[in-house]
This record gives sequence, C-alpha cells and structure tokens, in this order.
Amino acid sequence: MTLLLHALDAGSLSKAARELGLPLATVSHKVSELEAHLGAILVIRSSKGLVPTPTGRSYVAAAKAILEQVNEAERAAAGEYVAPRGELAITAPVMFGRIHTLPVIIDFLRAYPDVGVSLTLSDRIVHLVDDHIDIALRIGDLPDSGLTAACLGSVRRVVCASPAYLAERGVPATPQDLAGYVAISLEAGSSPDVWRFAVADREVATAMRARIAVNSVEAAIDAALSGMGLIRVLSYQVAEQLRRETLVIVLDAFEPAPVPVHLLYDSQARPLKLRAFIDFASPRLRERLAQIVM
Repeated sequence: MTLLLHALDAGSLSKAARELGLPLATVSHKVSELEAHLGAILVIRSSKGLVPTPTGRSYVAAAKAILEQVNEAERAAAGEYVAPRGELAITAPVMFGRIHTLPVIIDFLRAYPDVGVSLTLSDRIVHLVDDHIDIALRIGDLPDSGLTAACLGSVRRVVCASPAYLAERGVPATPQDLAGYVAISLEAGSSPDVWRFAVADREVATAMRARIAVNSVEAAIDAALSGMGLIRVLSYQVAEQLRRETLVIVLDAFEPAPVPVHLLYDSQARPLKLRAFIDFASPRLRERLAQIVM
C-alpha cells in the first residue's frame, strides 16, 4: 500500500523508486503483486504519468485510512502519546502566516523541543488529506466537511487610501460616491472590480475603475501608499499602516460582515503533538486577531 501511494504521489514508478532508494524492478513487482492479489488493475501509465483507475481510486482512499491507523498505532507505541513529538505539517495564507502564524509556531517549537513543523504558506486552498496537512489556518467561510474547525476570531474587509489621495479627491461618504475614484485592483484582466457594501440591510455592488492591477497584496498596499487610489483588503493586511496612519479607512459604516478565521484539522486523528499545538496556538492567535486595528 505504501509503495502504491508513493508511486501515485511521485507520478511514476521510476521516480518513486529513486525517492525510496529501491530498484525500479522491486517497486514495479510489488505494485503488480498487489494487483494480482486483488485481481484488479489499480493504476495505468499514461502521457500524464501514473493514473489510478476507478477501482484504484477507491482502493487508494481506503489504503490511506488504513495506513493512518497503522501510523497512529506506531506513534502510540513509540511514546508520542506520552509526550508531544514528531512532525506537524501546517498551512496558512502567505501574509497572515508570515505576520501571525510563524511567530506562534516559533514559540511553540521553543516550548516543545521534540516537535518539528513544516509550514506551507499558500493562498490556494490546500486539501488536508491529499496534501498530507495536519492543520490549516483558513480565512473565510468554511464548506461543510468532516473536519473540526476552531474559531479564532474574524477580520474586516476594509477600503482604505493614503491621506494624500483623500486630501486630493475628498473622503467618500457613501458607496455611491465612489464613481469618481480610482481603485488598485488585485484581479487580473480588464473587467472592473466589483466591491460589495452593506447599505440599509441590503447588499450594494459598486463597479470600480482600476488604473493599475497587481497580483499581490503587498504590491497593492505599496501602490496605495504612493497615492494611486483606493484598495480593498483584509484588516490584518494593513494593520501596521493603519496604526501609523499612512493609510486611512473609509466607508467603514458600510462594510460587509467580518470574515471568520479558523484552525482546521481532522479530529479523528489527534496525536498529542496536534492537540498540543491546537491548545498552544489557539489562544495566542485569538489574542493577535483581537489586537488588529479595528
């Protein structure tokens, strides 16, 4: 089972053999032996590499669950449930992870010297099971799943600009006033940004004209600091600029509902290292969120 999963993750039997330090013939023979035992074809070779058959996909899902149970038993036998030890794989959004998650992880590692952490910073949604992630920090509404979510707080979606830009153009009083303002876009393409506001218990959409589009929040913030226009970001992303008053929030009375922040993990697989991190990180991340300029 382990060889099969490794081969599928690697994309080919030869790559899996190299990564595992085994002869290709051994890996190929073991996979063929497994298929012969089951009386079913589990994988096929295609131009895209090694691909599971429909039967193979079902078997792989079951194999992952079985191997996780084996790993749990081995961790228990090795004493992981006596003291936190082992490796934790954690993912978080790039900017939030760098500003808030990483400092908490560093403090955690100092408190638990037998635990190691692999932190992946990515703004894409990472699948916990498929990507072998223990804990994910998510910003936004969560879909229904079998995972456990620990709520840490929320962040606001704010519109802000530099004092110089507002001194030149004036401070908008309502979303309708934005018609004459320029936006800094975080969306690729030529279509206008649509910003949504809460007006008298209903949602109002406002199309914004953008003169510059960038693909990172940091670049958008830099453009706003230079007086290029309005940006719409999450409050934690501009907390330092707001404290320094190099950026100013506008239209705060019309903001949509705050965006929730959660730690997401599988409650059915909770070795001590995972429980220790949840208990350690949750109150510290809640405190950090509470201190963001509101």
